[in-house]
Amino acid sequence: MLDPSRMLRWVWLGRAVLACAILVAAVFVWNEADPTSTLIATLTFAGAILGTGLSVMYRGMEGQTVGQTFYAVQCLLDLLLVTAVVHITGGWSSQFAALYILVIASGALLLSFRGGLAVAAGACLLYIIDIVWLRPGTPPYLGMAVQVGVFAVVAAGSGFVVLRLRQAGMGREALAAQLIKVQLEAADILRTIRSGILTIDGRGFLLYANPAASELLGFDLRGHTGLPVLPLLMRVAPRLAELLEQSARDHVRTTRAEGVIFRDGEEIEIGVTTTVAEAVRADGSTGATAIFQDISDSKRLQALHVRAERLQAVAELSASLAHEIRNPLASIRSATEQLARRRSLQVDADDDERILHGLVVREADRLSRLLADFLDFARARVTRMETLDLGALAHTAAMLAASHPDRAPGVQVTVDAVPDLPRTHGDEDLLHRAVFNLVLNAIQALGNEGHVFVEVDRYHPASHGVPTTAITGDLIAISVTDDGPGIPPELRDRLFEPFVTSKTGGSGLGLPVVHRAVEAHRGVVLVDALPQGTRFSIVLPLSVASTSSSHLGAAA
Repeated sequence: MLDPSRMLRWVWLGRAVLACAILVAAVFVWNEADPTSTLIATLTFAGAILGTGLSVMYRGMEGQTVGQTFYAVQCLLDLLLVTAVVHITGGWSSQFAALYILVIASGALLLSFRGGLAVAAGACLLYIIDIVWLRPGTPPYLGMAVQVGVFAVVAAGSGFVVLRLRQAGMGREALAAQLIKVQLEAADILRTIRSGILTIDGRGFLLYANPAASELLGFDLRGHTGLPVLPLLMRVAPRLAELLEQSARDHVRTTRAEGVIFRDGEEIEIGVTTTVAEAVRADGSTGATAIFQDISDSKRLQALHVRAERLQAVAELSASLAHEIRNPLASIRSATEQLARRRSLQVDADDDERILHGLVVREADRLSRLLADFLDFARARVTRMETLDLGALAHTAAMLAASHPDRAPGVQVTVDAVPDLPRTHGDEDLLHRAVFNLVLNAIQALGNEGHVFVEVDRYHPASHGVPTTAITGDLIAISVTDDGPGIPPELRDRLFEPFVTSKTGGSGLGLPVVHRAVEAHRGVVLVDALPQGTRFSIVLPLSVASTSSSHLGAAA
């Protein structure tokens, strides 16, 4: 768009040059010119210099706030200056009448279309006054009419041109503003999106990386813009680097690929999609863009669903199997006891026979306990909902486990519940059994000495790694942490499968019972391998009824 302030500088410069020219001309003809012309020349020079100086000072004080009135005053000053020059140089015969055209054109540029016409009208009026009233004799009306017509044509033409230029400038500014808006919106979207975005050219040079890409990869990519980035990506995320390079080289797209980011000693699973980026450089060369995101949550959630489906199938089988075994087992035990009593009455009863009878009874009892655990696993469902203080429940279950015969004197059990936790609704027996099993497992894993720490607190998925889509709303967690030897690597993926155990004599149903009990409350069980020990977390959604005012803390 036209800039009036820039045009104004040229107006001031032209005015000053014209005033100086008048003064120089007056000096050369000072002795020959009549006093009136000399006086007009002197006053014209003084007025031009004074007016220009005051205009510069005023604009300097006002900055960019000058408006149409200021520009109109400048045009009026120029009209008076040109009229004075025309008057002292011959009136209608003066060659300087053409300067009116410059003033009219500058008026059209500085003012609006109507303002330019007003300047042209002022030029015509001053020109006619000078020729008709200030000059003796009969004026050349034809020449004057032609001159006035030229002024009108110049005013109309320059006004039309300026109007079109202003419209074009406004359209260009609107387009530029729209482009800036689109760029800002796109930049905001790319900056706030949670997926990482990387763009490289055909040589592997980094062209763009959003903040999420730097966050996921674990280092700032802004300093690598314009530099080769594939070697760096190959060390941190080799699969991502391979897919990017393949897309840039072979111009192929990749959808739903998976890879791993190695960051701070941990492996983060990512999903990757790549596409060919057209004309990434001025020479029209292509590149590739990769969009990748952390899919650890979805993977973990998928594992939770698979585990739940597997346990559900086993539970259905367990219920029918346990009933089929329990009744014959009871009959066998009863018959064996009767035989043992009869044999004990006979004097010649064989000691080996008595031992065998005792062994059958003990094994029958063991099978009975196993079937009881089996039925607990199969029947792990909510039967009675009530308002629960999870802090008190965890305290009671942990203290009961601490009094179990399997707890060695060197094993310490500590319970800590954050005060003022909201209460929730649930089946107290199921949740009590789940917490008891976790604490007892931790005690048995420690052996002769160690520490079991039970904590009840609010749970934040983003900071603890639970899949945010697994359970929603406010969460509370009961965490059982031990500093024992940890879980054997070969058992980590099968912990919640029935009959999987590392303990001698264990049924392998404790953790499946915990999982079924927590799942019945729409919660999840999470396992974290620590540098020293293991942490099991029961994460439950809160159903707030009232607020607990107790702060439970105990050690056994």
